[in-house]
Amino acid sequence: MSDEIMIFCLTVCIIFLAGIVIYQQFAFHTGTKAKLREISCKLKQILDSNSDEKVMIFTDNKVLVELAEQINRMLENRQKIKVEYRRSEMASKRMLSNISHDIKTPMTVILGYLEIMRLNGIQSNEMMQKIENTAHHVMELITQFFTLAKLEAGDMDLTLEKVNVNEACRENILDFYELLSQKEFQVEIDIPEQTFYTNTNKDALQRMMYNLISNAIRYGREGKYLGVFLWADQAHIYIDIADRGPGIEKEFAESVFDRLFTMEDSRNSSMQGNGLGLTIAKNLALQLGGDITFVSQPYQRTVFTITLKKMAC
Repeated sequence: MSDEIMIFCLTVCIIFLAGIVIYQQFAFHTGTKAKLREISCKLKQILDSNSDEKVMIFTDNKVLVELAEQINRMLENRQKIKVEYRRSEMASKRMLSNISHDIKTPMTVILGYLEIMRLNGIQSNEMMQKIENTAHHVMELITQFFTLAKLEAGDMDLTLEKVNVNEACRENILDFYELLSQKEFQVEIDIPEQTFYTNTNKDALQRMMYNLISNAIRYGREGKYLGVFLWADQAHIYIDIADRGPGIEKEFAESVFDRLFTMEDSRNSSMQGNGLGLTIAKNLALQLGGDITFVSQPYQRTVFTITLKKMAC
């Protein structure tokens, strides 16, 4: 075979192989574009219809498979955000509705007593006392509502200072002394002689304890017991507030600190509450770098624990 024929054959082979490579590249790019167009159309359809579908693609191209996986991750996150938004929106509407109802009811009582007094032309110390008590209840509701609104909007100014936690516990217990005596509660207090300090907002700490003790008295009244225990380890300070009431059923455990969740949902339907006290306490604790947790054994021991960062003396 002459050299010219060999060169010709080699040239033909090279051209043929080059043609195969070019065709494969063309087919690859054409197929890739088609798959990308398919993904784009599907994604547009999902977004336009606001559906919860996922992008499905059948290909051996690992890059396209990974792209589809990342798009589906984004769609899943979008779906979660939608669910949380709807939940938050519904909670806000429920909160406004409940607060409006809670404010309207005592105000109706106030107006009713005033109307009776006007018609009878008399003044009754007992009626006046009821009016004053109801008015205080209204003010408490309004204060709680706006406190929570400020906390969730990040507008609450929580100035930090060195706080004597032992003293804060004693002050809170004294505030409830008369009420506990009237209701004949057994009170157990354990505040050690060693003083514990934390860097926090004193008013916020007092509010957290007030809300938790109020809940223990209101919802644990059947047990007629209140326990307040202060203790610490090397890093944290713990304040336990315990009662022996109906407790909190496991099915409600994740909802206890939600807005508008009231203890009558899980304990006793005859007890009244507005569902903001624990939410406010939890929000305050988290914003101050602490936390509030709880454990519950119905009619044995329900304990809410405030956790604070310990500060060196």
